[in-house]
Amino acid sequence: MTNARRLLAAVTTLALLEWGPGAGPPPRAGGQQQPSFRTGIDVVSLNVTVTDADGRYVVDLGQSELDVFEDGILQQISYFNRGNPGIAFSLLIDTSASMEEELATAQEAAVGFARRTRPEDLAEVIDFDTRVTVIQPFTNQVPALERAIRSTTVGGSTALYNAVYIALKELQRIRPADVSDVRRQAIVLLSDGDDTSSLVGFDEVLDLAKRSETVVYGIGLRSANEPAGKGFREADFVLRELSQQTGGRVFFSSKAEELSGVYGKIAEELSSQYLVGYVSKNARRDGAWRRVVVQARRPGLTARAKIGYFAPVEKR
Repeated sequence: MTNARRLLAAVTTLALLEWGPGAGPPPRAGGQQQPSFRTGIDVVSLNVTVTDADGRYVVDLGQSELDVFEDGILQQISYFNRGNPGIAFSLLIDTSASMEEELATAQEAAVGFARRTRPEDLAEVIDFDTRVTVIQPFTNQVPALERAIRSTTVGGSTALYNAVYIALKELQRIRPADVSDVRRQAIVLLSDGDDTSSLVGFDEVLDLAKRSETVVYGIGLRSANEPAGKGFREADFVLRELSQQTGGRVFFSSKAEELSGVYGKIAEELSSQYLVGYVSKNARRDGAWRRVVVQARRPGLTARAKIGYFAPVEKR
C-alpha cells in the first residue's frame, strides 16, 4: 500500500468517526443535509482575482471583460459571479513544538479571520504537528470555530503535507446542490517550518491540489533569529508552489504580530474574487494537463487564477 493510500484510509476512517457510517457530506447551514451534485457536463471552475497597477482589487468587471484561454484557445464563459459567492475553506494551523512562543498570537490572528465567516460560508479548523486533527468539522458557526482555534496546543514535529492532503480531501466532500449553491474553495495554511513527518510526499500533495478547485494561501512564519537553512528554503518553495499553482498567494513574516494583517489581506482577496466557469472546447477525455490563462480586457489590469487543470478521463 502506498503512503497516499494509507493516508486516504486514515481520511476515510476520520470521516466515518465524524459523521457516522452512511451519513454523507457535512450538513449545510440550517441543518439540512447537502446532497451531491451530478452533471454530465464537465465545467472548469476558476476563482479569479483582478488587480490594477497599484495592486488594488477590481470588483466591477462584467462577464464580457474577462477572457479565458485554454491551451491558447479562447473559451466561452458559461458561468460568472462577481457577488462574493459563498466559500468553503480549511484553516490549517501549525502546532508543532517550534510554534510555542508564537501560538497565542497566531490563535488571535486566526480567530479574527474566522470571525469573517458568513452564514453562506463553511469553514473547518485543522491543526497539525506530528498528527493531523480536524478539531472543528465544517460549520458556519463562528463561536465553534473560535473555540477550536483557541483549543490548539503545541507539541511534536511537522506533518505539513499530510495536513494539506487531508484538507483537500475534506473539501472534495463539499458538493453544491445546484448552480446557485456553488461555493469557492480555499485552504489558508500557516506554518513556521519544513515538513518533517508526513506519510505523503510533496509531489503527491501538489498533484492533488492541481486536480482540485481549491485555492491555497500560504503563510510562512519565520523567526528573525532563525538561520536560513536548507529546510526553511524548502518550506518556502513548498508554500510558493502550492499557492502559485492554484491561483493563491503566499506571505512571509518574521513577526507573529504581523499575522493579523496577513489574514486580513487574504480575507480581502477572497471577498473580491470572481467565480468563473466554462465548458472546454477540447472534448477529449484524455487526462492531459491543460494550461489556463485569464486576461482582463481593461488596460492596466491583471487577472490571476489557477494556471491549469487535468482533463477528465473517460470512465470505463
